[in-house]
Amino acid sequence: MKLTLRQRALEALALTLPEEKIRLLEQWVDDLPIGADCVISSPPGLPGRPARPPLVPPSRVKARSVGTVQGRAALIHSLAHIEFNAINLALDILWRFPGMPDAFYHDWLKVAREEALHFSLLATHLASLGYSYGDFPAHDGLWEMAERTSADLLARLALVPRTLEARGLDASPVVRDKLVSVGDAAGAAIIDIILRDEIGHVAIGNHWYRHVCQMRGLDPEVAYDDLALQYRAPRLRGPFNLQARRQAGFTEAELDALQSS
Repeated sequence: MKLTLRQRALEALALTLPEEKIRLLEQWVDDLPIGADCVISSPPGLPGRPARPPLVPPSRVKARSVGTVQGRAALIHSLAHIEFNAINLALDILWRFPGMPDAFYHDWLKVAREEALHFSLLATHLASLGYSYGDFPAHDGLWEMAERTSADLLARLALVPRTLEARGLDASPVVRDKLVSVGDAAGAAIIDIILRDEIGHVAIGNHWYRHVCQMRGLDPEVAYDDLALQYRAPRLRGPFNLQARRQAGFTEAELDALQSS
């Protein structure tokens, strides 16, 4: 019996090595049955991840100067870790939440594949600097929020793509400028690709967040404030990439609230 798209997503999520997840994503065909109405039990041990990098509290992830090769490698490594988590997040939302339209699952499959591309680009660039993914400590903030919101799709959409991943829209210009300042044109070009795609990913999060709000009869802005408080979302601080956020579908009222918080 052919596995459904959601079952394959869970299979990929449980794999430990990034290259295994990426290989499986590349093998999927787009006409897999989705199995949207199937309720799948959560197995232990999610997500699958390699033994390295060691995961430490954010305060123990050292900031290094990009003026050295090691410092630049540490920055690229931190971005690769974010993208590895982003692969897992897309796979998790794809398998975990039943009962959505087919387009929902196809959107998150697209996100998973693009996050896999981002990871591969960063891992290749990291190798050109003499390092590999796993060589530096990393923290687990993205996945911790995924665990907190595992029982509520609306909370997941509000606080992962629309909050934590949207922070990447704000950070990308700063990171790009750092790489340009030390002559890393290849790294800067990768950031351009990531920003372009992440605008689309956050837009997908915005679209489905509003869809679920409409299904539940909720005002999106009021619901967001309630969810941010309930799930202890981090307070977002500027500067904000307002142009990218507008392209990703944030309303002017949402941007005003963000800047005044």
